[in-house]
Amino acid sequence: MILSVSLLAQDKLVTITVIPDTIAPDERICIAGNNTALGNWNPGLVSLEKMTPSAWSKTFTFKENQNIEFKLTKGSWNSEALTENKSVPGNYSLTVSGDTTLIYTVKYWKSDVRDLQSPTSLPTGKVTGDVVYHKQMTGEYILPRDVVVWLPPGYDTNTGKRYPVLYMHDGQNIFDPASASFGVDWQIDETADSLMKNGIIRDVIIVGIYSTWERMLEYTNTLKGHYYMKFVADKLKPFIDSAYRTLPDRENTATGGSSAGGLISFMLLWEHNDLFLKAACLSPAFKIEEIDYVLPVKNFNGKKDFLLYIDNGGIELEARLQPGVDDMISALRDKGYKEGKDFEYFADKNAYHNEAAWAKRVWRFLELFYKK
Repeated sequence: MILSVSLLAQDKLVTITVIPDTIAPDERICIAGNNTALGNWNPGLVSLEKMTPSAWSKTFTFKENQNIEFKLTKGSWNSEALTENKSVPGNYSLTVSGDTTLIYTVKYWKSDVRDLQSPTSLPTGKVTGDVVYHKQMTGEYILPRDVVVWLPPGYDTNTGKRYPVLYMHDGQNIFDPASASFGVDWQIDETADSLMKNGIIRDVIIVGIYSTWERMLEYTNTLKGHYYMKFVADKLKPFIDSAYRTLPDRENTATGGSSAGGLISFMLLWEHNDLFLKAACLSPAFKIEEIDYVLPVKNFNGKKDFLLYIDNGGIELEARLQPGVDDMISALRDKGYKEGKDFEYFADKNAYHNEAAWAKRVWRFLELFYKK
């Protein structure tokens, strides 16, 4: 149950109050969302204050018309708040227009649901195919992170064969619902496996690079973002090329991601075009609020060689991303890039900004990049 009370004051104060049915004395309630004040999706960084034995609350200041998205946890994604039918909810969202108080009552938490009668509503975790995990890989001036490598069917038996490689950001979200931040994965393993076995696309290795709580700094045009790209280009790619039977040339190297992950995919393509020929940018944050990567494209003197996939939905945050997508496509056209040759664009006006929506569109860029 959610109650919203608009106070219409000049200062844009948003108070978030949570009333849990049950919570242990040593537990806390946290909020994780899409900006620094909300912890940049770190599930345990921002705690609410215990106001009474049954209510937790915190007040934030946001800009007018700022869009915020968030989830509630008890400190980790394994203990996030569930809906009344014990399922993982979508992001809570609000476009700030005035002082607002949001009140949430939480009956179930993911960490407690195994003690209930219906634990089957939560994902159990299943990956189609073989994966190899490389734990806590390090890069200069960025946080360590896991990397998971998905191997195509027949990799172990076809020992003389080499494969193109697709590097995906937010790697915890692409294969396994058990590791996915919001309990739903991209299902790129099932989609790729089916397309390969049906002879529609070439076999490909898919590398999932986990994100960290500094995701928004690492996936945007900041110093941290450039160190992240340096890690992918100068350390991770050489490691993958040495440890696996890859086709290491740029024609066989692609990258992809969604939202800010879609932005960093384009940045890798643009700034490391000697290594990456292809990029998939799903619901990309090309230009929104303080982010603007359209300008560097407009200011570039010349033309790069690439194959680019861009898509977007149409609901809530997707609609707010659309002007930036439109500006980027316009900038590309002004530079002489041709739709149908240099880039493809797809719009689904009924799609939300989430993993379930991106899972439905994965096949599009896989076929574009790897169609036989």
